[in-house]
Amino acid sequence: MTPEAEFILQQTSLTAASAVPEIKLQLATECTPLWQMTEERLQQSNLPPPFWAFAWPGGQGMARYILENPDLVKGKRVLDFAAGCGIAAIAAMKGGAKSSVAVEIDPLALAAIQINAAHNDVVVDTINGIDMTKAVKGIDLILGGDVCYQQGMAATMMRWLWLNFEKGTRVMLSDPGRAYVPHEGLKKCAQYIVPTSRDLEDSDSRTVTIWELVVPRDDEDA
Repeated sequence: MTPEAEFILQQTSLTAASAVPEIKLQLATECTPLWQMTEERLQQSNLPPPFWAFAWPGGQGMARYILENPDLVKGKRVLDFAAGCGIAAIAAMKGGAKSSVAVEIDPLALAAIQINAAHNDVVVDTINGIDMTKAVKGIDLILGGDVCYQQGMAATMMRWLWLNFEKGTRVMLSDPGRAYVPHEGLKKCAQYIVPTSRDLEDSDSRTVTIWELVVPRDDEDA
């Protein structure tokens, strides 16, 4: 067992996601203590939150939509960007995807995704980052769960997603009500109420909207 996997298993418990009970995940009950332990373990400060240790509402909404609409992923090569705990990538495989790739930059997230995939008897490949100046190759569908919560990141993300869309890749977004999701060129596919923790969000639930990119934007808007 790797040190990353050992740390994850020590600090989390196997449980079901609140809105997606079909999927079992290693999850933490509190954010702050785990965040502090992660910084101590890596001997670094000001690290981002341990996104991999929680089933965030955006990811849950995307996973719920996939399981209810398996034709979206059936036989497809799927990429889950900023995958967190890997819940959407796992849902894609459970829905019949040909392959599922989870992209994360955190080594602990990559380890957590592998652990969670094994719990659900599926195989999910992992990639440590991706070149967002180019469209991906060999992918039929890109999933983005809660990727527009910071302005700069949202702009970069949407440029990359439109680039992929224009190359023929289908793109789905899951948004729990963040401020920087542009609605132009997006089609609303579904909405879910996802229970959340006050340790992570400012409310007891989030309304998660599933969007699909359907119309390319003009260059001046990109």
